[in-house]
Amino acid sequence: MNDSASRDFIDVFSDTAERYASARPTYPPSLFKFLAEAAPGTRCAWDCATGNGQAAVGLTELFESVEATDASAKQIANARPHPRVRYRVAPAEASGLPDRSVDLISVAQALHWFELEKFFAEVHRVARPGALLAVYGYNWFHLSPQLDALVDRWLLRPIETYWLPNLRLLWHGYRTIDFPFEDVTEPRLALYMAWDLEQLLSFYRTWSATRSKIAAEGEQFLIDAHQGLATAW
Repeated sequence: MNDSASRDFIDVFSDTAERYASARPTYPPSLFKFLAEAAPGTRCAWDCATGNGQAAVGLTELFESVEATDASAKQIANARPHPRVRYRVAPAEASGLPDRSVDLISVAQALHWFELEKFFAEVHRVARPGALLAVYGYNWFHLSPQLDALVDRWLLRPIETYWLPNLRLLWHGYRTIDFPFEDVTEPRLALYMAWDLEQLLSFYRTWSATRSKIAAEGEQFLIDAHQGLATAW
């Protein structure tokens, strides 16, 4: 990674890479099936900002090879190994991939951290004719009416002042971004998880706003949240 790329990278996940790898939800197979069908070929996919490789490994079911990059060396070190995934440390805006080399550019839960103009230029460079750029993610989860009210009280409101402005792009489904590409109609998809309270709180700890509040105020709010949710759970 060159010096300028390193300065531009907003690193909010390296300090929790191990927890991120174990606590983040995985994506549904129907998503990768759609991406493979919409792409012009399935020879090579680039999973950009791969994190722990959840999307990269999912793509191997339908793509011959996957190039998985992330600007965080710690995330790459904790990524899930797979014989058809090649992991490398590289920023989104300078992947190091050859020109016109990929059928799919996949960005899972990460576009809001990129320098968009530079990234879109990189997409144009590495994409084969007709290649698909797929950006996707998830935001709030829903449990039940009773539990959702408690989640709002104990988990969401305590960290609302710690969210960085970038996250609004994700909350709006990236629909506020002016993409310099032709639109593709996306399917309606959802993630369904069977978690206990400890797993939910472990996931909550990977959020950038949660970690910022912990750094600023300590973990008492997490103890309070556990107590507030445990009985209803």
